[in-house]
Amino acid sequence: MERMIKVTFQDKIVKEFPANISLLEISYAFRDYFNYPVMIAKVDNNLTHLGKTITKKCNIDFYDRSSIVGNSVYSSSVQLMLVVAIKRVLGKDVDVMIEHSIDRGIYCELINRNITKEELSQIEKEMFNLVSEDLIFTKVSVARTDAIKYFKKEKQMDKVNVLKYISNSYVNLYRLDDVYDYFFGEMAYSTADIDDFKLNFINENGFVLAYPNIYNPECTLDYVHHKLVFDKFLDYTKWGKAIGIETAADLNEIVSTGKYNEIIRLAEAHYESQLAEISDIIHDSKKDVKIILIAGPSSSGKTTTSKKLAVYLQSKGYRTHSLSIDDYFLDRKDTPKKENGEYDFESLRALDLDLFNKHLTKLLAGEKVLLPHFNFVLGKREYKKYLQIKEKDLIIIEGLHALNDELTMAIEDRYKYKVYISPLTQLNIDNHNRIHTSDTRRLRRIIRDNKYRGTMASETLKMWKDIREGEEKYIFPYQDSADIVINTALVYELGVLKTYAEPLLFSVPEDAETYPEAIRLINFLRNFLPIPSDEVPRDSILREFIGGSGFNDI
Repeated sequence: MERMIKVTFQDKIVKEFPANISLLEISYAFRDYFNYPVMIAKVDNNLTHLGKTITKKCNIDFYDRSSIVGNSVYSSSVQLMLVVAIKRVLGKDVDVMIEHSIDRGIYCELINRNITKEELSQIEKEMFNLVSEDLIFTKVSVARTDAIKYFKKEKQMDKVNVLKYISNSYVNLYRLDDVYDYFFGEMAYSTADIDDFKLNFINENGFVLAYPNIYNPECTLDYVHHKLVFDKFLDYTKWGKAIGIETAADLNEIVSTGKYNEIIRLAEAHYESQLAEISDIIHDSKKDVKIILIAGPSSSGKTTTSKKLAVYLQSKGYRTHSLSIDDYFLDRKDTPKKENGEYDFESLRALDLDLFNKHLTKLLAGEKVLLPHFNFVLGKREYKKYLQIKEKDLIIIEGLHALNDELTMAIEDRYKYKVYISPLTQLNIDNHNRIHTSDTRRLRRIIRDNKYRGTMASETLKMWKDIREGEEKYIFPYQDSADIVINTALVYELGVLKTYAEPLLFSVPEDAETYPEAIRLINFLRNFLPIPSDEVPRDSILREFIGGSGFNDI
């Protein structure tokens, strides 16, 4: 008689299956619960490739591309398909550098070679051929030293160098067609499940690989080119090349010699040069700038940036005043609510726009204004201090809606200077493993929430999807309206963040729904050597998250 095992799906549905059945076969029994192909399984809270067989009683869940975990798997899988398609079309010696996120995709460049529209079209066609071939992503666990020998033989020194600094005895490689590659993330079961993507030609230097994301999982949306952000990414990439740090291995090599102090100073100087540029522009501008508006996604460093920019402007002879959008919240009883009944504090309608614009208009006219201060305990505004600005005074406003013209609808454009900020990470792990800009922000947020709010990492990870949805609605649509972009990424920061974030991520309970994401971030951080925070300047943007800032009220 065939031995049967009990499987509990999503902690509520129990079914029996024959022992030694694959997770892929089990997933077929629950396909009605998913709108898209299943990417990966969670077995007793451990992410597991669908090809693995089950031999004993267990708890199981699955993820499709509409989830954070499943979309990460989709992303890794489509990138490996791109690598294979390029080698099929252009030759095995041709490789690609998968650079960074841009709009709804990833910017890529061929290494030491340009690309034409015709070639890109052929590569996309070959990727769809891979879909129809239904090839398996085979996961292979090998000794780290053997992996290094293999990649050295293949002349893939980017992988040799990054594996050199990983402490694991064994690493996972993935094989697709006849290509072996190192990815720190997980892969899907088959190419047949990775069936939606587009390659968008930018110029002869590069292209964008786009695919469905968790906000639009049903299909790949058309690529929209955001020139300011794109150019800032390219500038930072060129700067990274100039100082010799393009990958995690480059940074690790410097850290391993103990000579990271110079890199910290270079990174801080590069960030501050952007603030100096803005102060020069405003000082020399023919516009009658009176209000500086600063916006960016969560954990971009808006608070430190606004305070440091104020210092640079003061050095030009200006007096600066900070105005907090949060102080213009409607009283709690008048705050709009979401469909689930919770207060929607992120909505523009949660603000008293009429009062905000009335006060700005009076301030620009030179009138004295009694400003509100929002009491979050009582849920209502209080009035405590007056403000009156003079000719050489500037108002700095930072917040979620700062770039949305509806926030400052009563103010003429000539008075406004808009700044979009984000940590646009140019660093890669290797040629095929990019660093997600959102991962840098997520680690910053985990550390800050724990230090200043006592929030556990599991809670921050749990709320991250809501945070990102707010950014998609209220920040990213307005990035093109900015006058300038500030990149707040620091090339050395992941080494510092590692020392603070790792213990917090290890504290996530195994039975927590965010445990798989915590493990993914832990595996990501293993690619970096730790950097002590002692040499991080007290006015660094990083201090906003790790503590010890010279701006005491951060």
